[in-house]
Amino acid sequence: MEENLGAYITHDAVALAPTGDGPLSGLNFAVKDLYDIAGHTTGAGSPDWLASHGPAKTTASAVTKLLAAGARMVAKAQTDEMAFSITGQNAHYGTPVNANAPGRIPGGSSSGSAAAVAGGLVDFALGSDTGGSVRMPAGFCGIHGIRTTQDRIPVDGVHPLAPCFDTIGWFARGGALMEAVGQVLLPDFATGAKPTRLLVARDCFALLPERAANALADAVDRVAGHFDRREDVRVNNSGGATDGPDQWMPHFRNLQMTDIWRSHGAWIEQTKPAFGPGVVDRFAMSATITAPAAAASSQVRDRVRQRMAALLEGHAVLCLPTAPGIAPLRETPESELDDFRWRSMGLTCVAGLSGCPQISLPLASLENCPLGLSLMAARGGDETLLRLAAAIAP
Repeated sequence: MEENLGAYITHDAVALAPTGDGPLSGLNFAVKDLYDIAGHTTGAGSPDWLASHGPAKTTASAVTKLLAAGARMVAKAQTDEMAFSITGQNAHYGTPVNANAPGRIPGGSSSGSAAAVAGGLVDFALGSDTGGSVRMPAGFCGIHGIRTTQDRIPVDGVHPLAPCFDTIGWFARGGALMEAVGQVLLPDFATGAKPTRLLVARDCFALLPERAANALADAVDRVAGHFDRREDVRVNNSGGATDGPDQWMPHFRNLQMTDIWRSHGAWIEQTKPAFGPGVVDRFAMSATITAPAAAASSQVRDRVRQRMAALLEGHAVLCLPTAPGIAPLRETPESELDDFRWRSMGLTCVAGLSGCPQISLPLASLENCPLGLSLMAARGGDETLLRLAAAIAP
């Protein structure tokens, strides 16, 4: 645990040499244990999944692109069980160490990837994001992390959680390297137009305790210095004066859980895996979402996509908190973590439902712990976010 911060899987030693020279030559990276590596079994943070599946036949294309660009893969990184959590705690394999917030959770489900980057074990790491699984650990660990535009980067060879929301993402300690990785992974990478308007999502900041919102104020000012104009906006303009994006979270949950059960329900019923605390409850809930509920939530998703497309048109960028606070303590009771999880998804569901890219930047702190600030662009605006990260926090 001390040597590698508990960030890496222990049931298999996986390392791959570069297959070419390129912009990432001399750099090393870790890969979340959802990505297939030919000849090795993807564990997905679950001993039962590991035992019931065989070695992958091919390597995920995202990994092969990084190897071809000159990077060396040094290990596979831990993940929350079946990637169905945002805390970073795995009942079977333990909790990776958050080097920048000792005694606190690293966030998940890309827990090992974030812990390895934050602890300086690797230069960058691949994760995946469904409901916040890159953004949350990036914010908790004080590093950069991006959730890319839905369906922009192929997810072949990546173990699914909820395919309707699953996206590829990555972590690094600096914005310049985040952009360099994006130049390799993003198809048809282009610099694009410079954004001029920063939209500060006041209804998102209203979901935070006052101390956390105040701690982010200077970071928002720092980001605003890179724009010609700054405006306060409401992300959710469809309800009452006090309604925020958290009103959309139940609809995200319905769609996510429907897709999760569609992906894994048959395996669960056949294998009867011994899931850990919290995870077992969420899978059980996934089996209960009705078709009418999912259909109604799908209509909400359509409205959210229309709203975000209109809000972010003209290369505007939205500024919002990454999480409702700093990383909870490792010994926090499951009931309190569950409350924190749902409050967090009141923020993270915006990108999930809209399909927009979102990047978390390590620009603030509270109680000597990292506090992430996020930027979101319109679908396809990944390059805009990466360029801003390189300029704001290189």
